[in-house]
Amino acid sequence: MAPDLRTKICLVAGASRGVGRGIAQALGEAGATVIVTGRSSETGPRTDGRPETIEDTARIVDAAGGTGHHYLCDHTSERAVDTLVHWALRRFGRIDVTVSSVWGGAEGYDGERYPDGAAWGTPFWRRSAEPLSEFFGSGPYPGLLLARAVAPAMVAAKAGLVAFVSFDTGPGYLGDVFYDLAKATTNRLAFACAQELAPHGVTALALSPGFVRTERVVDLGHADRATETPLYAGRALAALAADPDIAAQAGRILHAGDLAAHYGFTDADGTRPTRFQIGP
Repeated sequence: MAPDLRTKICLVAGASRGVGRGIAQALGEAGATVIVTGRSSETGPRTDGRPETIEDTARIVDAAGGTGHHYLCDHTSERAVDTLVHWALRRFGRIDVTVSSVWGGAEGYDGERYPDGAAWGTPFWRRSAEPLSEFFGSGPYPGLLLARAVAPAMVAAKAGLVAFVSFDTGPGYLGDVFYDLAKATTNRLAFACAQELAPHGVTALALSPGFVRTERVVDLGHADRATETPLYAGRALAALAADPDIAAQAGRILHAGDLAAHYGFTDADGTRPTRFQIGP
């Protein structure tokens, strides 16, 4: 059974596809009101020329049992993010759960090479450093902008959950210098935000999915390597949002597989994939 989030107002940034869409869907399963945001819209341009849109995701939330609302937002713009949050607060009065699933680091990647011609894992001394700004600007930076914008209202309410979708770097290496640095920075951002928000009753944490069968992964022909669907991470987030003891998780990097074992949820097909591991 899905947790009961019928009274919760949730904002999922980067929800037009991938893990963000899965999180929005799972929050819908739990009955939440879900604001889904991103740059890909039926009324405008779509990132990387992909077909998925935030309107699609809002309809998926409705079909799952929640109430979906879409909002077109460039999460790399401080002004745009502030405007989004002000709109949400005016319309709904509060934001209980905020999720940053914004990630543009894969834009232009064709499964073999990035737009600058470098392949995944090309040694750092053989590639330009310029793409690093794109990785940071489309991951950790949008996460910071969103957390910064929602924090005042959550601090005033002395409640709230801020989740950053990332990937646990742990003691290993993720195989690409820019990707590794971006994810490690997002994880540290979650930890840093937790230190400053916890005294005010607000919990910040990082959520680490496995190898997710996103739309892009399928299109690139890597579906057979994926360990889980986007809904798995979504159900992990929904379980966290419903946990009255969520404050105990502040600052941690939580794995979808571990959370499934703890809370008892499954993936879309009824399986329960374990924690995804990098390397042997």
